[in-house]
Amino acid sequence: MTEDLNIVEKCVSCLDVEESYDLARRMEQEKTNPVLGYRTAGSLAERKTGDMLCEEMKKAGLTQVEKDRITVDAWEFHKAVMRYPDADGSIREIQLGAYQTDFQTEGFEKFELVYLGKGTADEYRNVDVKGKLVLVEINQREEWWINYPVYQAHLKGAAALIAVQSRGYAQIDDTALNAQDIAGPPEAPAFSMSRADFLKIQKLMKAKQEGGRTLPEITVEFDAETQVKKDQYTYNIIGKIPGSCSDSMILLSAHYDSYFEGFQDDNAAVAMIIGIARALIRGGYRPYHTIVVCALAAEEWGISDTKYDWSTGAYRQVFEARPDWPGHVIADFNFELPAHAHSTRDAVRCTYEYADFVQKFVDTVLMPEGIYPDGMTTLYPIETWSDDFTMSISGIPSMVNDFSGGPFMENYYHSQYDNQDVYEEAVYKFHHEFYLRLLMAVDSLTLPPLDFGRVLAGSIESLDMKLCMRTGANGALLLSKTEQAKKVAAQLFEKIRQWNSQPVADQNWKKSDAITKKLLAVFKKSQDYLVRLDWEDNVIFPQQAVQNNLYALDEAMSFLEKGEIAPALEAFYSIDNNCYAFQFEREVFYHFTEYIMKQSPERLMWGKGRILHHENLYDIVKSLREKQPGDSLETERRQLKEAWERQKNYYIDDIEYLIRAADKLNDMIRETIRMFEEE
Repeated sequence: MTEDLNIVEKCVSCLDVEESYDLARRMEQEKTNPVLGYRTAGSLAERKTGDMLCEEMKKAGLTQVEKDRITVDAWEFHKAVMRYPDADGSIREIQLGAYQTDFQTEGFEKFELVYLGKGTADEYRNVDVKGKLVLVEINQREEWWINYPVYQAHLKGAAALIAVQSRGYAQIDDTALNAQDIAGPPEAPAFSMSRADFLKIQKLMKAKQEGGRTLPEITVEFDAETQVKKDQYTYNIIGKIPGSCSDSMILLSAHYDSYFEGFQDDNAAVAMIIGIARALIRGGYRPYHTIVVCALAAEEWGISDTKYDWSTGAYRQVFEARPDWPGHVIADFNFELPAHAHSTRDAVRCTYEYADFVQKFVDTVLMPEGIYPDGMTTLYPIETWSDDFTMSISGIPSMVNDFSGGPFMENYYHSQYDNQDVYEEAVYKFHHEFYLRLLMAVDSLTLPPLDFGRVLAGSIESLDMKLCMRTGANGALLLSKTEQAKKVAAQLFEKIRQWNSQPVADQNWKKSDAITKKLLAVFKKSQDYLVRLDWEDNVIFPQQAVQNNLYALDEAMSFLEKGEIAPALEAFYSIDNNCYAFQFEREVFYHFTEYIMKQSPERLMWGKGRILHHENLYDIVKSLREKQPGDSLETERRQLKEAWERQKNYYIDDIEYLIRAADKLNDMIRETIRMFEEE
C-alpha cells in the first residue's frame, strides 16, 4: 500500500501544468480563418493540428501512436467580411462569424441587408427577400436553435441569414461573435454578427415600404467563403501506455477541433490528457490496464443536416474505426473546458453505473482553497453536450468534468472571447491532479465498479404509477420486475467489491477480463434499453417522453373544455417539438421533424433510436391560433382526444418494453454473478 501511495505521489509530482498550457496555446496556430480562428471538422487546419498532436504524443512517450482515419462532412470557413458606408461617408469593414453552410462570393458583392426581427414565418408576410441578406436577432438558449430561422430564410429565397445573439450566448461583450452547430442543410447559408456591429448598422438602416410594411434596409458589400464538402476525411489521434496485466483499457479523451481559438473548448482539455499521460510515464507508472489517449476530431459538427451533428468524431471512432473498444474499455475520462471554474462547486458527471465509485472517491478529496468554495460532487446521468454520451451508448462507461452550467456557457462559449484570458491556473492544476489520481484509482481495480442498481432505481423513480393505472399500462409488473433486478444488481455489486478488494498479485487476470467483458455487455444493454432522448436532447428513460406528453395533453384538453385557447396552446409547447409549430412554416417544421423520425440510421448516429414517438400538432396549433371568440372548438377537442389515445397506446407499449428489458437485464446480471463462482 505504501508503494502504491508513493507511485501516485510521484506521478502527481511529475505533472507540468505550464507544459500543458503551452501546448494548448500552440494548438491555436492552425486555423481556417486567419482573423477569427476556427479549426473545423475535416478542415486542413484540423488535420495539421492532428499531425502536431501525433508528434506531441510521441514526445510524451506514448507508444503505438496512430491516426485513425474517419469520414466527416468537412467545413472550411475562410472569411466573411462585410463593408458599408458609415454616416460620414467613410467605408466601415467588419468581420462576421459563420455556421457550417455553403456560401461563396466572387470578392465583394452588393446585397440588400434587411432586418426581420426574430426571423419567424410572420416576419416574412408580404415581404420579398429573394437574393437579400436577412438580419435577425435570436436567443438560442430560451427560444429556438439557429437552424429554424435559417431554413425559413432559405425557403423564402434569401441569399443568407445573419444572426445576432439576443442574449443566450456570447453575452460577455457586445463585440462578441458566436457560432454553434447548425443542425441543418448546408445550402441554407448562415453567418453571425456581433451586437456592437448590429447596433451601428441598425442606426444606418433606411425605412423602406414593402407590402404595406416598413422594413429597415441597407445596401452592403459582402465577401464570404465558407464551404461544406460531404464525405471527406479527418483523423482521430491515439497513443497508448501498455497495460501489464489486463486486456482491458482505460480511455482519456478530448476533442481538438474548435470554433474561434478554442482555448478552453477544447485545447486545454487535449493538452491535459497528454499532460496526464506524460506524468504517468515520467513517474515510471506501469498500469494494469492499457491507457489510451485519444484526441478526437469533429466534435463540433461533422455531419450535415441532422439533429445529431456533433460528436461525429467520437461516434466514428467507437462505432466504425475501433468497434472493438466497446467491451474492452472499462472507463472513458472525457474532458471539456477544464481550465476554468464554471461554478462555486466542481463536479464529475458520469453514468449512473459509476456514480457510487466516483462519489466515494470525491469524498476523499481535499479541495485547494480559492477555487471551489462549495467543494465537489458527483452528477448523473451524463448529458449529450459532449463526447462522453457517444462513448457511453457504445458500451463504454464514461464521465466528464462538469462544464455545462455556470456563466461561461452564456458569456464566453463559442465566441472569440474563449481565449487565454479566461485561464485559471489553479483550476487547471487541480483537474490535472484530481483526474490523474482518479485514473490511477480505476486502474488499480481488477473489475470495473459498475453498480446497475442505481440506474434501475432511477427508472423506477421516473415511473408514474397513477398514470399507469389510468392508461392500463402494467406499471405494477414493471415495478416488481425492476425491484427484482435491483436486488440481483446489489448482489453483483457486492461480488465486484469483494473481487476488487483482493490483492492484485493474487488476481486471476484471465478470469477477471472475462468477467469484465460480461459486465460491459450488461452495461451496453442497459444503455440500449434505458437511455432515450427528448426533443431538447435531455437524457430520459423510455417512458418519460410519452408520460410528459400525456400530462401536457391533459392540461390542454382541460383548458379547451373551458373554451380557454391561450393556455391550451401554451401547454402544447412541451409536447415533443410542437413549440416550433407556432413560429415557422409547415415545411420548416416538417423538415426538422422528419430528419429525426425518417432519416437513415447512419445519419442519425448517436441519436438513432433514442426518440421513437412523435405527436404532430401542427394543424391543431394553426387552427386554434386562427379562432375567433365564439368559434366552435369541437374539432380541436376531438383531435386532442385522439392524440391522447395514441400517446396512451405508446405508453402501454413503452411499459411492456421496459418489463421485457428488466427481465433481460435480470438474466444477464445473474449470468454474470455465476461467472464469479466458476472455476
